[in-house]
Amino acid sequence: MSDQKYLLGLDLGGTSVKAVAVTPEGKTLGTYNRPFELAKPMAFAACAAEVVAFALEDWGKPERIGLSAPGIANKEGSAIAHMPSRFHGLEGFNWGQHFKRKEGVKVLNDAQAALLGEVWLGAARGSWDVVLITLGTGVGGAAMVDGQLLRGHTGKAGHFGHVSLDPARTADICGMPGSLEDAIGNHNIVARSGGRFATTLDLIKAAMQGDAGATEIWRRSIRALAAAIASLGNVLDPEVVIIGGGIAGSGPLLFKPLNEFLATMEWRPGGQSMRVVPAALSDLAGAYGAAWNTYR
Repeated sequence: MSDQKYLLGLDLGGTSVKAVAVTPEGKTLGTYNRPFELAKPMAFAACAAEVVAFALEDWGKPERIGLSAPGIANKEGSAIAHMPSRFHGLEGFNWGQHFKRKEGVKVLNDAQAALLGEVWLGAARGSWDVVLITLGTGVGGAAMVDGQLLRGHTGKAGHFGHVSLDPARTADICGMPGSLEDAIGNHNIVARSGGRFATTLDLIKAAMQGDAGATEIWRRSIRALAAAIASLGNVLDPEVVIIGGGIAGSGPLLFKPLNEFLATMEWRPGGQSMRVVPAALSDLAGAYGAAWNTYR
């Protein structure tokens, strides 16, 4: 066991708890990843406690603990206030009491935490105006404006997957017609591809092999993403737009057409354009952000 001063950041996902032990200066001491069964009542809480115990054994007592999780955190940052349909028991669960921390545990939405992680140690290090968009089953996001994490009145700020790109289309799970999430999310790729592809990864592989139909579907999705980014640029004026999530791993197949579309859509006063970059911290961004959030 070490007496190293450190922060512990926990990131609660749908199947595992990821964590980082990191010094306040940003030096990583150790990482952890423990699975749990979501269907098992409160298994996520027991799993998080196991991870904390491992860190205690390895590094001693952390100076502070932060946690990121799906849903909307309460204004005090002590618990997730709203998380419908999944993670039974997560809403209102007090993590400070669970870990027996008198000073509490700072809790933050997972996408917002991922943005903080990327600003602290990742793709947007040192930037003050940043947008993060995560592409996966759905589309998540977060924003920092003038160095301040944008949370909004109820805490839902940054749900960029639910901006409307076509009000004439059907509504998404949040009631938004023609949303970005429905244009590029993996959740409806079977419908968007007319049954040809079961996953976005399958679609991308076919496009890489020169499949014309797959390429057309893919480019249509990327054009929708470009329109959303250009629109967010007009609202938030970020210096950097970070693209994260599984789809971001497609590399040039994503970023080349995305930048081509942005060149025709983005308003660039004085010739200045947004930098659009892939996330750098992979699936640990939320854990790093949760740790840094304890100092904010």
